[in-house]
Amino acid sequence: QVQLVESGGGLVQPGGSLRLSCAASGRAFSSSNMGWFRQAPGKEREFVAAITWSGGNTYYAGSVKGRFTISRDNAKNTVYLQMNSLKPEDTAVYYCARDTRPYLTTMPRDYDSWGQGTQVTVSS
Repeated sequence: QVQLVESGGGLVQPGGSLRLSCAASGRAFSSSNMGWFRQAPGKEREFVAAITWSGGNTYYAGSVKGRFTISRDNAKNTVYLQMNSLKPEDTAVYYCARDTRPYLTTMPRDYDSWGQGTQVTVSS
């Protein structure tokens, strides 16, 4: 199992940037694919980005491709989400989670070990 703690959220103006961090504990982290999801009020949790255990492959939702970058540092047991050109529609609670599949997936049901989430608010 992996325990996850997200941080780095906050209030930012449209067009601004934030970097989210997800600190992991547990030996399974460095051998696990990881993902970021988000959930806005009244909406279902949606996939944002995923990265393989080695960091060699990534996958993004169409709504964030070209603006967000997922990365990881296995030596620090941390996965990151760099968010640029933020829009009001990016406002949500952002979660990281561990992918239980050996390939990148976008379905929340394929992930476990969810963190508590960090709030991102994009507003002027």
